[in-house]
Amino acid sequence: MSRADTALLITTSYAHDGDGSEAAGAFVADLAQELASIMPVRVVAPGRAESKHMHGAAEVWSFEAPDKPLSLLNPADPRNWSTIIRTLRSLRRTVLAANGDARIRNVLAFWVLPSGWAARALKRKSGIPYSVWALGSDIWSLGRIPLFRWFLRGVSRDAAQAYADGMRLGQDAERITGRRFDFLPSTRKLNALRSRQVSRSEPYRLLFLGRWHPNKGVDLLIDALALLGDEDWTRISEVHVAGGGPLQDKVIQGVAALQAAGRPVRLSGYLDREQASRALGEADRLLLPSRIESIPVVYSDAMKFALPVVSMPVGDLPSLIGEGTGWLARSVGADAYADAIRACLHSGHDDVALGSMNERFSIERIAQRIASHD
Repeated sequence: MSRADTALLITTSYAHDGDGSEAAGAFVADLAQELASIMPVRVVAPGRAESKHMHGAAEVWSFEAPDKPLSLLNPADPRNWSTIIRTLRSLRRTVLAANGDARIRNVLAFWVLPSGWAARALKRKSGIPYSVWALGSDIWSLGRIPLFRWFLRGVSRDAAQAYADGMRLGQDAERITGRRFDFLPSTRKLNALRSRQVSRSEPYRLLFLGRWHPNKGVDLLIDALALLGDEDWTRISEVHVAGGGPLQDKVIQGVAALQAAGRPVRLSGYLDREQASRALGEADRLLLPSRIESIPVVYSDAMKFALPVVSMPVGDLPSLIGEGTGWLARSVGADAYADAIRACLHSGHDDVALGSMNERFSIERIAQRIASHD
């Protein structure tokens, strides 16, 4: 008789290639490998078709998913319904198949919906306990819709453990679902070697690394950079804007206008793990202009490189920035963010605060904590 000894991770985002296009997916992939050093791990993740393969030390079971990420399929649009239903059926079918040999011992769902929904289906069939890990899109987006709020509540309450990747997010998740969510940050594994120390004098190198999506505020960043004057730009060696996403046209046009005005702005696409490490290791300031955020993976990346952050006042970032890890805009907007950038050009950073923050985002400690809740 087979022995149940395997952890199953269910996710709608998984970075198979490490090309930098899925920050949350990179975290799940890294966590799977780290957890696999403690116990056998299987992962149910999106793919072009239902299949099974090895990814490092983890056994990956793919469910059939559309080319567009599920997070971009608006359930309020009837045109997306057939795709969503087909994807959910494949997800549930694959999760049940992953336990065909009865080896699954427990399940961790990234994120509450729809992965937690599939985990609950497995529990109802086989009695296997599951935990959920909430992301901002769960609570702050789906949580606004009555039907999805009902699903969030039911899936969360049936979970053995519930985590949130932000402190404020956990509080909001508890308010919606009626159960406690423990804070556990999402992070990824990087070779955090700096090519140079963070500069203490101008001119500074600034970096934006992330999705070009309205939630991430890259359009606000472009507008803020356009508000900086000649004197401000004398203090900037370079602004590197890296990533990709639905605001690509806005970003390309905005950067072209800045370059035409003689501003030292460099544009690149998504960065893979090695390229991201190199960019973080060369930067003096990380730009985080998000409109909505919990604690982004790129923030934990920055802490690994002792890199101070220029942030909007959203999610948990005000409290983290308040501990000495950077500069905070007074409000969410291009004018306020331009002022925050100016502030970072005229003041130094706190090496002690940046160093102490790194330990809080250790993926090794996160894997050990998850395994200890077995």
